[in-house]
Formats: sequence, C-alpha cells, structure tokens
Amino acid sequence: MSEVKVSIKNLYKIFGSNGKAMVQHVENGCSKADLLNDYKHVLGLSNVNIDIPARKIQVIMGLSGSGKSTLIRHLNRLIEPTSGEVLIDGENVLAMSDEQLRDFRRSKMSMVFQKFALLPHRTVLDNVCYGLKVKKLPVPEQHERAQRWIDRVGLTGFEANFPAQLSGGMQQRVGLARALATDAEILLMDEAFSALDPLIRNDMQDILLDLQEELHKTIIFITHDLDEALRIGDNIVILRDGAVIQQGTPQEIVLNPADDYVRDFIKDINRARVLQVSAVMEEGTSSSDLTLDHKMILEDALPMMSDSGVTEATVTRDGAAIGKVTLGDMIGGIARPKGHGQSETTYR
Repeated sequence: MSEVKVSIKNLYKIFGSNGKAMVQHVENGCSKADLLNDYKHVLGLSNVNIDIPARKIQVIMGLSGSGKSTLIRHLNRLIEPTSGEVLIDGENVLAMSDEQLRDFRRSKMSMVFQKFALLPHRTVLDNVCYGLKVKKLPVPEQHERAQRWIDRVGLTGFEANFPAQLSGGMQQRVGLARALATDAEILLMDEAFSALDPLIRNDMQDILLDLQEELHKTIIFITHDLDEALRIGDNIVILRDGAVIQQGTPQEIVLNPADDYVRDFIKDINRARVLQVSAVMEEGTSSSDLTLDHKMILEDALPMMSDSGVTEATVTRDGAAIGKVTLGDMIGGIARPKGHGQSETTYR
C-alpha cells in the first residue's frame, strides 16, 4: 500500500452568501442545477474524498466546470472550503494559521499555471529565482539552484531573456523550472500544458515524465484531456459537477468505466497505448522463450511478439514469471471495450 501524501476528506465548496447552510441541501440530493435555480448558490465541490499517494502523479480530470481547478486550489488554500479537511502528511492545512500557511506554501508546495504566470519584467533567471528569493536564500545560492533547473528543462543560454522573447513552450519550461527550484515535495499543475501546441505539449509531457523518473515528487496534475491523463497519470480521478465519479489507475478506468459519462471519455482512446500486458495475462507460463515485463504496454508488446514469430509469451515482474499472455489476449483487450462490472481482469 502506497504512503498517502495528501488526503482530502468530505470536502465541499459552495459559492454564495450562505454556503454552509447549503451543504445540507446537497447532502439531501440537491443537484448543481437545482442549487443554482432554487437557492442561487453554485456547487463547486461535493463530498470529495481522495487519497493521493506520495511520489506519484495524480491526475484530476473532467470537463470545464467539473470542479478540478477549484479542487487543486483548496490544497494550498487559495480557495477556502465550505466544509471538509485537507491533510498533508497528516496535518490539516485548513487549520493552519496565516504564518503556518505562508511557510507551507514556501517550502512544501509549488504550482505551475496554465497561463505561465511569469513576471514579464524579469529575466528567465530572475523568474526561476523568485521562489528562492521569497525564501530569502543567499543570492549566489539562488543563482546556482536556478541555473541547475534552467539547464535541466533545456533553456541554457536563455537566462537573460524576458518572457515575451520566448515561445509558449519555453515560457512553460520557465514555469516548471521555477516550481522545481524551490525543492517542494508537492507540485500542483493546473492545466499546465493545455495552452501549448500538440507537439510542444508532448515534449513537455516527456520532460515531466523524465524528471519524475528521477525526482519522485508528489504531482497533482489537472487536465481536461484524457490522452494526457492516461499518458502521465499513475492514478486518475474523474470529476463531474464537483463530485468524484471514478478514481483508479488508467487501466482500471479504461477496462471498467463507472458509468456512461466515463465511457464517453474513453470511447475513442487507443487502448493499446494504455493497457499493460498484466491487464490481459492469464495464469501459467508460456512454452515460448519470449518474456514481456508486466508493465509493457500492448502497443509495444504486439510487435515484439510478431517479430519473434510466436503467439504467446511469459509475463515477468522483476525477472520472475507471474503469468502468460497470448496474441489473442492482447488483441481481445484492445478490441473489446468492457462496460462497468463486465471485466474479469485481475489487477496486479
């Protein structure tokens, strides 16, 4: 069981003059539309409960208005909840004093925004140094740490440039470097790549995944794009009208969508890029010499099996056999989307 870094418990946010009184109506089944029509209050979040594991990428996704950006802003109290708890390493963020909250924001959590949020009158170096300056680190240390992250995100040579002199993708690299420079344990990314062109967006996803492979941060990533969620997320939460509709691994969501809302999300995805061989494997071992790691996606496993001229392979974890997979298993996993409650898959 993974260590829980962030625990969100019974979280409600209702916008309006008397939000606390409205919680009871929502608990009694009042919908978002009815709350607005009958009581002139807006339901932002409805009884959200999520445990976010440490050192993983947790994606929170949904359509516009689903509450995902509202939720992420509760974690650092940019938005105050109507009721509920947000625990970071067991400490209730909502009970922090103003001074404790300032220290928490400076040291524990960084944020990368959709619109970059760079300071236009400061250079790349000064932008990346900003959080370090707030922490009152010595200037030489600020520059050394900032330069390290500028180099890591591929902006070496642009230290003296201003944001307006950079492309959108380069500006977002500055935002990422600034967030990482503070060495915060938790990284909040609110639609961080959604304003970028598709190719640049893929490049930024690659950079994030490469960095995460080394840094093992707790990353909470907001997106409305399912392909992006499935590509980078270790776990995914899907919101609708402020409520959690489904949460699980990418494989669990693709194989077992909770309802028609989730099925609509996943109907056009390339399942071969999401499903791992462990999702479609059988018990036993194969007679062929081909072995496939349990985490290999089907898109990579299929050509390996074809090139080897075999129709089945042994599935391994850390070099030990844990099952077998056939060509038919893999093709069936790709070709037959299963509705909620229909899959017999055992997740490992």
